[in-house]
Amino acid sequence: MNAPLVHEKLAVRQVDLNAADEAARIDAWVRIQPGATPFHLPRWLTAIERGTGNKAYCLVAENEVGQLAGMVPLHAVGSPLFGRAMVSSGFAVGGGILALSQGVADRLADAVWELAIALKCPTAELRGGAIPHQGWTIQSDAYANFERELAADDEAQLLAIPRKQRAEVRKGLEKGLVVETGNAQRDLDWHYRVYAESVRNLGTPVFPRALMAETLKAFGDEADILTVLSDGKPVASVLSLYFNGAVMPYWGGGVWQARALRANDVMYYALMNHARQRGCTRFDFGRSKVDSGAYFFKKNWGFEPEPLSYSTRTADGSPPRDVNPNSAKYRSVVSAWQKLPMPIANLIGPWISRGLG
Repeated sequence: MNAPLVHEKLAVRQVDLNAADEAARIDAWVRIQPGATPFHLPRWLTAIERGTGNKAYCLVAENEVGQLAGMVPLHAVGSPLFGRAMVSSGFAVGGGILALSQGVADRLADAVWELAIALKCPTAELRGGAIPHQGWTIQSDAYANFERELAADDEAQLLAIPRKQRAEVRKGLEKGLVVETGNAQRDLDWHYRVYAESVRNLGTPVFPRALMAETLKAFGDEADILTVLSDGKPVASVLSLYFNGAVMPYWGGGVWQARALRANDVMYYALMNHARQRGCTRFDFGRSKVDSGAYFFKKNWGFEPEPLSYSTRTADGSPPRDVNPNSAKYRSVVSAWQKLPMPIANLIGPWISRGLG
């Protein structure tokens, strides 16, 4: 990011995301910005709004001749259980401010906070992006991202996996598992069945099925689902996003049998090969909480953690919003949730998770 411009004249305004020309203009600008993610795209904003009911906003900064100088994607997330927050970007592991200078970033950060206060959101959270200079608390030790280059072919990809993890993949490949990819109704049915059971087993409420459906619809051929089947039954599945040459496995998981079958190992290896065939050159394994099971799982695949910086701001007198399922506050709730029958978990889970954001 460039240094602040002393005589920078900026106009910050809210975009109408339903205006096709505005959305296309922002989409094109985002795709050429360093640090951009699929969570900055207007299509992500509208998909989340339609899939969860949380209102989407987009603020842009323009210079004196109307050229884009920055943007920030936002969702006003709220529920009786978790309160309200202005989040960039909702239901995402990335987002935050994209800006051509620190001055632009600071102007947008101020605008985010003004919008949060106007909408009675006592907390604002920027997940990555430019770091505001004043008024925000920065945390850089809680989460890390994992990304690396894809290998040249299937065999090289397998050999690029560290020895112990590679042995797990080979065991899975010997199980006679079948891999299917697509974004049809069948693929969504398989995925949601597996994903819902996976997150129940982890003790967290499942996201609404509409969230996945709207994401697939919005991203078109820039999203798909890869499912691993054993004896014709789905045992592991992942919904992935494709952005600027990288594949991002985003919502994924496996049923109880997946571990013994090494289905998750086969799933990620198959996705690496599938993504390369689609023309991708990078595998973005996404965010994990530092020192969590997922964190070490990704390291076992040979990925190195890259610290992520999140910026938060909370109104005076308001407690910080806590939606971390690993916190002591939710420990007993997580334990109880893991014991719920699937029909009950699937019935009430989406209502609860809409407020997590």
